[in-house]
Amino acid sequence: MRKRKVIISRKLHHPEFSDFQKMYMKFQRGSSLALALTGGILLSPLFVGLCVWIAVDSGFPIFFRQKRVARSKPDGTYTYFTIYKFRTMYQNAPKDVPTHLLKDPDACITKAGKFLRKTSLDELPQLINIIKGDMNIIGPRPALYNQTDLMAERDRYGANFVRPGMTGLAQVMGRDELPIPVKARYDGIYAQYVGPVTDGYCFLKTITEVVRGEGVVEGGTGAMEREKDKKTDHGGQ
Repeated sequence: MRKRKVIISRKLHHPEFSDFQKMYMKFQRGSSLALALTGGILLSPLFVGLCVWIAVDSGFPIFFRQKRVARSKPDGTYTYFTIYKFRTMYQNAPKDVPTHLLKDPDACITKAGKFLRKTSLDELPQLINIIKGDMNIIGPRPALYNQTDLMAERDRYGANFVRPGMTGLAQVMGRDELPIPVKARYDGIYAQYVGPVTDGYCFLKTITEVVRGEGVVEGGTGAMEREKDKKTDHGGQ
C-alpha cells in the first residue's frame, strides 16, 4: 500500500468524516454483525473442537478475558470493553502484559496456544465482541487498557475515534513486526481514510497473511530487538 498523507496533531486529533464515510460506517457495522453471526454458525464445529483441545491440553478456563480500549468519547476520554480470546498461555503467565514486554513469551504459551496464535484462531471468540457491538470485522486492533504509549500515539492521529476491529491496516502491514509509532500511524491512516477500499484491502490482505502465517513474532518488537542485540554481540552471526 502506498504511503498516504495523514493528519497528525501534538495531542489529540478529531477526524472530520465525510457524509459518505458516516454512511459507510453504519453499513460497516451492519455487515460486521451479519458476517459475525454467519461465521459463528458456520464455524461452530471448529469452535467446539478448539474448546475441547484447549481443555485437554492445559485445562480450564477455555477463554481469556482482558480489558481493552473501545472508541473514545468526543472529548477524547477512553471507554473500555472486555475482549474474548481462546486462552493460549498457561494460567500462571503474567496477566495484562503486552506480549512484547515478556522476557520469554514462548515459555508462557501452551502447546495448543502455539498453533492458535500462529493461525490467529485464538481470535475466533471475538465474533462475540462483534455481535455485542464492541468491535467490527475491520478496524484498529483494540489496545490494552495499560498501553498508554500506543493510545497516546493513536490520539495524535484520531485513531481512537473509530470502532476497533478484529483485524486492521496495522496488522496487514506488519503486525508484531511494527514499532508502536509506525503501528499508530497505520491506525491513523485507517481512521482518516475509512471506507470500502481500505476495508477491502485489509480483508483480502488478512486472508493472505493468515494463510502464510506472516507477521506473527512472539514477543513482538521486544523479541526482535533482543534478537538484534544478540546478533550484534556475536558479530552478526
